[in-house]
Amino acid sequence: MTYAITQTCCSDATCVTVCPVNCIHPTPDEPDFGRTEMLYIDPVSCIDCGACADACPVDAVFPVDALPAAQREYGPLNAAYFADREAAPAPVGPNFHAWGEPVFDRNLPADFAPLRVAVVGTGPAGMYAAEDLLLHTGAQVTLIDRLPVAGGLIRYGVAPDHLPTKKAGDTFARFHTHPRVRMHLGLEVGRDITPQELGDHHDAVIYAVGAPAGRRLGIPGEDLTGSICATTFVSWYNAHPDVAPDAVDLSAERVVVVGNGNVALDVARILVSDPAALAAGDIAGHALDALRTSAVREVVLLGRRGPADAAYTRSELLALKHLPGVELVVDGHDPRTGAVIDAAAPGDRAALLQDVPREEVDWRTPPSEGRRIVFRFHSAPVEVLGDGGVRAVRVTGGAEGAEHVEMCAGLLLRAVGQRGVPVAGLPFDEATGTVPHEDGRVAGRPGTYVVGWIKRGPSGGIGANRTCAAETVTALLEDAVAGALPTPVQGAKAFQRLVRRRNRRIVDARGLARIERAELALGERAGRPRVKLATVPELVAAAKGLRVAR
Repeated sequence: MTYAITQTCCSDATCVTVCPVNCIHPTPDEPDFGRTEMLYIDPVSCIDCGACADACPVDAVFPVDALPAAQREYGPLNAAYFADREAAPAPVGPNFHAWGEPVFDRNLPADFAPLRVAVVGTGPAGMYAAEDLLLHTGAQVTLIDRLPVAGGLIRYGVAPDHLPTKKAGDTFARFHTHPRVRMHLGLEVGRDITPQELGDHHDAVIYAVGAPAGRRLGIPGEDLTGSICATTFVSWYNAHPDVAPDAVDLSAERVVVVGNGNVALDVARILVSDPAALAAGDIAGHALDALRTSAVREVVLLGRRGPADAAYTRSELLALKHLPGVELVVDGHDPRTGAVIDAAAPGDRAALLQDVPREEVDWRTPPSEGRRIVFRFHSAPVEVLGDGGVRAVRVTGGAEGAEHVEMCAGLLLRAVGQRGVPVAGLPFDEATGTVPHEDGRVAGRPGTYVVGWIKRGPSGGIGANRTCAAETVTALLEDAVAGALPTPVQGAKAFQRLVRRRNRRIVDARGLARIERAELALGERAGRPRVKLATVPELVAAAKGLRVAR
């Protein structure tokens, strides 16, 4: 029986590298790589060896005949990708996918000296860069993060009910204790040390600081109490130290989420999920308590474009369709919406809504009993209404010339994208929210590099950072071979002394391991897999081996 790739696919192509018959596509050297929602296994050429399932870092690969009910669609979904491709040549044995010629992008001289490289940021982008350096060179790597715990997007961005996706962090964690790694968590570049000091102690510095800021709507009333960025909400339910436990008020019956990408679907799902089911993940304790007493019954997903152009992936929409006790509804206010859904071909994203009921909602009244998510396409917010706090959201009616609609709601979440923020000592492009670069080389800053969202903008999931990091590390190594890297003026021990002088609360690899043990112990006592420590003092105390009162 063939295997199939399912919802949690992170597209990092680990499975591609172990497949003996080249049946997983698109591969990193194919044009579709990074453009498709996930990777796919060809059921015709799969030989049922299971190598891909063993290698997958996020447990996304299963035998088709063993798929649970909520994921049975993925067998046909994998097969459909190959049905749409051009006819392949006649098979030779089980494999009819042509192998490309091997490509060797790097040529390091035999006497290539080990480098000292600092990586600022311990999320997927930074860790893929560190992994590349550690596995393929003799580099010594300094891992730096402004927070006293590692993980970045995996710890604080992945939804708490997506535990398999979080397993990607286990792959990176093996490098935290690597003999050529030194870890300095809780160290902020620009506050505790300057970029110049960091560069003085290393041959090269790679910045992997992400895109932490949420985009704004630019409409009146956007700053009212109860109007918050979705990134703040995600950080709140993931126990990010930057967001207070009382930052979100769930006393409203209706919540409007502006946007229809995967983040919008994530926050909608969390808002209407059974708290008992969420307790099986690592959701923040304060968020779980708030959701247990939440008044939210209806979440409206507001999309400016139609269902054919929605930004969410099919896998995330499929997950919503299997959410117990939650009804999905399509708002029928605009005839274009129904027409597009009805005309959608089986493989189209809009086709997944063909069995979802449609209803013209009276937005002046409170939501009906039960929990539901309403998709409202061809509609955008024009004003947030309220006296001090959100009372309603005025949205466009859909068709040109249609009257605006006042939608009663007590909470507005803006899920319209993220952007990078200026990095101390580096140039910054305000238009794109990124650091100007060439293949990862920061313009005008020899020895300085970027990777991840601060490099390419907030696009692509966890796995997209592998190829992004490979490009940056390749550029770094080319510069090293060419003698284009500045010579560090201080050594590794001098850097450690400097760090200790500037910040006494630094967490190293041993401290990180203590945090891990403390959170697992708290989880065991609460009957959960993990209870996250949500403040910097708690994290630092746990790192020092002190008891954390809960």
